[in-house]
Amino acid sequence: PPPADAGQAPGPPDGGWGWVVVFGAFVSIGFAYAFPKGLAIFYKEIQDFFGTSYSEIAWISSIMLATTYGAGPISSILVNRYGSRPVVMFGGLLCGIGMVSASFCTSILQLYICVGFITGFGLALNLQPSVIIIGKYFLKRRPIANGLAMAGSPVMLCTLAPLNQFLFDNFGWRGSFLILGAILLHCCVAGALFRPIGPAIVAGKTQATGRKDVLKEVTGNATNAPTENKMEEEEGKDCCEKINQYLDFSLFKHRGFLIYLIGNVLMFLGFFAPIVFLAPYAKHIGIDEYSAAFLLSILAIVDMIARPTTGIIANSKWVRPRIQYFFSFSIAFNGACHLLCPLASGYKWLVVYSAFFGLAFGMVCAMLFETLMDLVGASRFTSAVGLVTIAECCTILLGPPIGGTLIDTFGDYKYMFIKCGAVMVLAGIFLFIMNYYNYRILAKEEKERKAKEEDPQSVRTESEDRNNWNKEPALDGPELEPLREEGEGLKKEMKGT
Repeated sequence: PPPADAGQAPGPPDGGWGWVVVFGAFVSIGFAYAFPKGLAIFYKEIQDFFGTSYSEIAWISSIMLATTYGAGPISSILVNRYGSRPVVMFGGLLCGIGMVSASFCTSILQLYICVGFITGFGLALNLQPSVIIIGKYFLKRRPIANGLAMAGSPVMLCTLAPLNQFLFDNFGWRGSFLILGAILLHCCVAGALFRPIGPAIVAGKTQATGRKDVLKEVTGNATNAPTENKMEEEEGKDCCEKINQYLDFSLFKHRGFLIYLIGNVLMFLGFFAPIVFLAPYAKHIGIDEYSAAFLLSILAIVDMIARPTTGIIANSKWVRPRIQYFFSFSIAFNGACHLLCPLASGYKWLVVYSAFFGLAFGMVCAMLFETLMDLVGASRFTSAVGLVTIAECCTILLGPPIGGTLIDTFGDYKYMFIKCGAVMVLAGIFLFIMNYYNYRILAKEEKERKAKEEDPQSVRTESEDRNNWNKEPALDGPELEPLREEGEGLKKEMKGT
């Protein structure tokens, strides 16, 4: 006989092939996050080539990042429909096509389309599926797995920063884009590692062929009707209902989700601009190209250590129950680093800033999705990621161009760093206060629920209901005889049913 749990979905294995999936996510997430930052190496030369301003050149990274986040719902729908593996492989193919096309561009507008939209959409199809599949393979070790996968971003950035400078010196920005397009095809290989994890084999599959035929014969007619009804239901659904199958809009009634969404939308207004302008700022104050690129490598090396370390700390019994506070502190710490950056007068101080920035950046990124899953749960996480990313794309799109406009207006980078720092400190304080409020409300609701369960007056057990039903009604007098007969009739009807 088949096992009792046949046909049921298995629980997360928390290991095994899951670590291979983490490696695939490490590569996929690494490219998705690091690639837009690594392109900053080429911005000064592209700016001189096309004769554009700082704000115009910053739109390349902004459009790419905004597309990566804004296409989150599309990515989530595709994952729910086809699974993570084909979506990531198709995303890697789009990334390669976008960068190869960019090497033939003759205007800044064409770069916006090829690098910003096409490559950005490919990166979106790499990011969300990688995060989602980790949640399916891990539960107890999920913070550690997320931290290791997120470490792909600093590792890739540490590699891409000097590599891009080397490619530019030898092949120019056009040849570099062509080679980078080929490198991005490795996302297809990473996606191939995402083996689906789904329900076990159904019990109807037996070794006896004759028994199969009998089962088919018996169940064939029975299954036709439900299938037809299901198809009719699908046809009867309108567009909004079909979209709601993949994106759970009821999350906008979830208090914790709304707090997370508002805080993150505010945070991303100053999250990416400092990385985009770090290398150009170093070149602006007279630092050579390789030393400027090395600042990104320092940031990435510290970030590389910070992400898995943060994952281990976040998984500890002291931090995990209140992980939202830890996340709020990380955002505020990130903002404080930017506020102090204008005080860095020489290269040594920029190295110190890059190290602290890498630490703070790694802490935020390691918990970015873990805190969301902590709030909404694994079952609603796919929809939550899609809804969050499309809301965040607006501030991601505006962040670097606003920084570039401040640089063009004042001719100084310090105002851009001050703006980013102030916004992130404000976001961290907001999340800390609102999460404190949310924790208090949740504790109060839990206390009321327990009190209600313990109150004997408010809870009627099933046995009490059954006893009351079996009791004869105490009806006396001839005037109540019709009611007694009606009650007897109802009891007979119920027993017959």
